[in-house]
Amino acid sequence: MPLEAWLWLVGGILLIGVELLTGTFVLVMLGAGALAAGAVAAVLDPPALVDVAVFAMVSVVLLFGVRPALRRRLYVELEPSGNDPIGRSALVVHRVDRDGGQIKIEGELWSAKSLETDRVFEPGDRVTVMQLSGVTAVVSTEL
Repeated sequence: MPLEAWLWLVGGILLIGVELLTGTFVLVMLGAGALAAGAVAAVLDPPALVDVAVFAMVSVVLLFGVRPALRRRLYVELEPSGNDPIGRSALVVHRVDRDGGQIKIEGELWSAKSLETDRVFEPGDRVTVMQLSGVTAVVSTEL
C-alpha cells in the first residue's frame, strides 16, 4: 500500500477520534473524506491531486448533505411546556415544612418545601408556589 494511502487513513482515523471530543460532526465528515481518499489511494494509486479531489468532494457532500440531517435528528429542541407553576395556588397533600412535603397543582403532585424555614403547612392548606428549587416547589402562604 502506498505511503499516501497510509497518511490519508491515519489522518482520517485521527480526525474521527478528535470528533469524539467535540461532538460537532465536522471532523467526522472530514475524517470520512480522508478515509475515502485513503481507500482510493490504496486501490488505484492515482496522482496526489486525485486523492485531494476525492477528499474534497466526499467531505463537502458529507458536510452539506449528511451533517444537517444528522444534527436535526440528534439535537431535538424541546419546546417550553407552559407548565410553569410559579405563582400558582396549590393544595397541601402531605405536611410541608423546610425539609419537604407534597402539594397538588391542578391535579399534579409536586414535591414541595416551605419558603420560610419555621413555617409548616398542614394537609388541606392552600399555598402559593413562589419559586422552584430544581424540581421542588418552594411555597409560602397563599397570596
